Amino acid sequence: MTLWMAIVLGLVQGVAEFLPISSSGHLSLLQYFFALEEPDTLYNILLHFATLIAVFVVYWRDVADMVAEFFRMIGSLFIREDGRPRGNPPEARRMVLLLVLGTLPLFLVLPFDDAVEGLGANPVFVSAMLLVTGCILFLSDRYGGGRKNGRTATVKDVLLVGLAQGAATIPGLSRSGTTISAGMALGFERNFAVRFSFLLSLPAVLGATLLKVVKVAQAGEFDMELLPIYLAGMAVAGVVGYFSISLVKLLASKGKFGMFAYYCWIAGAVSLAASLILPILAPAAP
Repeated sequence: MTLWMAIVLGLVQGVAEFLPISSSGHLSLLQYFFALEEPDTLYNILLHFATLIAVFVVYWRDVADMVAEFFRMIGSLFIREDGRPRGNPPEARRMVLLLVLGTLPLFLVLPFDDAVEGLGANPVFVSAMLLVTGCILFLSDRYGGGRKNGRTATVKDVLLVGLAQGAATIPGLSRSGTTISAGMALGFERNFAVRFSFLLSLPAVLGATLLKVVKVAQAGEFDMELLPIYLAGMAVAGVVGYFSISLVKLLASKGKFGMFAYYCWIAGAVSLAASLILPILAPAAP
């Protein structure tokens, strides 16, 4: 892998991971149409880790509050609180529980992980999923939005958003677009829908990263000579990812989240047409 290839892939990851346009779909289509070298497993893991760091940076206060409340919650299991008033739990503690519940549906997808990843090799399928993503985004602004927040979202709400996240493992379906749109449709306040979606990605991406790191370590696929190239791509993915999150927050707060639908429709239609026409035009093998 060259330095420029690492930077290009880092740029695509940083933009498409958070903008609701499907990073997995774009990477699959770029590799198919431009014969880009498929990134090795380790670099793919590091790119996702870089965008994970971007989420931590943007929502560091939420993460810090939830970590503190998590340990307080564990401590309360061993410390008797007889005679103390029991009011509503702090929002950060409730968010910890909501994120755990929202992550559970991903375990339903784990047995089909290899089959789902294999769908990314089919450009027609990926293009069709981009068109579906566009429809989801288009409807989000028109039928979504409400007043629910971290204190009022229900168990049913977060489980449904978690199911949406599980469905978005399909290449071409945007994780952020699907989960944010699901939250809005369930009555989440727009800013909370964005915040919950990105915070929900933390345990999902971190868990997937750890599993893949173990696989790579067992296979002995580490190449330390490529470390500077990997770090350059990670830096690009992290910085671009930070600004992508900020853009999504801004557009969602103004009720313009659905504008990404037009891009998904155009990209999906163009890639679908190209994936159907190019094989016909390609010369037959001798």
